[in-house]
Amino acid sequence: MKLPIYQIDAFTNKVFGGNPACVVPLEKWIEDDILIKIAQENAVPETAFFVETENGFHLRWFTPEIEMDLCGHATLATAFVIKNFLSYFINEINFKTLSGNLKVTSSGDFFTLDFPTRHPVESDLPKIIKNALNIFPIQVFKSRDYLLIYNNQSDIENITVDPQILNQLDLKTGGIIVTAKGDSVDFVSRFFTPRASTFEDPVTGSAHCSLIPYWSKRLNKNQMKAIQLSKRKGELLCVNNNDRVLITGKAKIYSKGNIWI
Repeated sequence: MKLPIYQIDAFTNKVFGGNPACVVPLEKWIEDDILIKIAQENAVPETAFFVETENGFHLRWFTPEIEMDLCGHATLATAFVIKNFLSYFINEINFKTLSGNLKVTSSGDFFTLDFPTRHPVESDLPKIIKNALNIFPIQVFKSRDYLLIYNNQSDIENITVDPQILNQLDLKTGGIIVTAKGDSVDFVSRFFTPRASTFEDPVTGSAHCSLIPYWSKRLNKNQMKAIQLSKRKGELLCVNNNDRVLITGKAKIYSKGNIWI
């Protein structure tokens, strides 16, 4: 079996920036154990698979370990491939996913994800997380992920997290977001995933489902700019839209080819 494959850097305007995702179009679904093996072989944070349907596309996301319920950067990457390489001359793409129906619109080089809001609620900090950090947060919230609030951007830049300690925590599909007001943007963040092959995710679109409503309320504004401060960095334009969030970014292709199974 021969399948096309694209590797895309998402939430960036340059190759080797943002978050890499592989995108594999399928004519029909194949066995889940083959999908996870492809994701393992690709060895990027997420591989997206999709099948065309009557009203859009059925989209699924896999890390090298598990199927995810939501992934922002691989959704952006998939929309980028559909528009730029598969001859779909459309500015609105509809996806059926484990997180419901998602929409991606495009304008020029920008792609906007219409994602569900995940309102964080104040929470206690688990001892395992506290023991893994070199800098403690000033406040803790929880949605799918833990959301740790810090005083300033310098804290986010200087945080170190001990993976051996944090890997004792089983969050299933969730992770740890650390965030603060930005020096040149509205807010900055980083994202860590226990037990994952990619411990610090370069750019995490789904984390902004919680970050956007939090910072919108705190800053009293609905339109914001954000940077995820990983080594590769990612730039995101964010809009709080009640029970939805709009997350906008660019993408660049790194490679395209075929795989044989």
